[in-house]
Amino acid sequence: MNAGPRVSSRRSTRSLRGIRGAARLVATGVGVAAAAYAGLVAHSWYRYGSPHPAVTDDADALLDRFMPIYEVVERHRVRVRASAAIALAAARDQDLLASPVIRAIFKARAVALGSGPDERARPRPLIPQMLSLGWGILVDVPDREIVMGAVTKPWEPNPRFHAISPGQFAAFNDPEYVKIIWSLRADPLGTDESMFRTETRAVATDAFARLKFRRYWALVSPGVALIRQASLGPLKADAERRARQSARQRSRSQATAPE
Repeated sequence: MNAGPRVSSRRSTRSLRGIRGAARLVATGVGVAAAAYAGLVAHSWYRYGSPHPAVTDDADALLDRFMPIYEVVERHRVRVRASAAIALAAARDQDLLASPVIRAIFKARAVALGSGPDERARPRPLIPQMLSLGWGILVDVPDREIVMGAVTKPWEPNPRFHAISPGQFAAFNDPEYVKIIWSLRADPLGTDESMFRTETRAVATDAFARLKFRRYWALVSPGVALIRQASLGPLKADAERRARQSARQRSRSQATAPE
């Protein structure tokens, strides 16, 4: 007569043990992630002001024109089965906020700094969106590369970006600012393949800005690197989809062309 309660008790005990085990696994995972993040923050703080120089293939004369000396740098690349023109077009049109990972990173920054929401409607493609935020085009080489630049105080909860004309950007040195440039670049590897590259550089204009930015960069640089990395997969997929579509259109045109 008492078998039912005993069976129920054993099941409850096993369920409780399972919950405790899952909780320990979650806690362990959170601890490992926190330790890894802390390590990245410490590395960014230590490496600040000593950026890795570009290897031969990554060297960029256009970026050097506007910022030959910089304090931090991020470089990422991906090989794409599409022409340089198609790869760059896909890069210019990419919608970063379509990625849940990237949205989560932006949200984490907003929570950490107490940022207010941006209520203004903005374009979703990358270049128009950046222009609407205040970035400026420093140089635009059709089908090969575009370089964007701005000055800002990135440690503020809601930083404002100010475009500087290409002729004045390199010499800009107003105090308490950080100058930032970034590029989208596609180098051909034949007619139907290319290497897409993106690079970001930044330098502070004085000691005050350098101290503020060093603290900020140490905290956000892991997220910045993850955003760049997370964007490469969707960009590659979109560029290769566009290339296949273009190839099909060429085939249909050739098939219907009069002999």
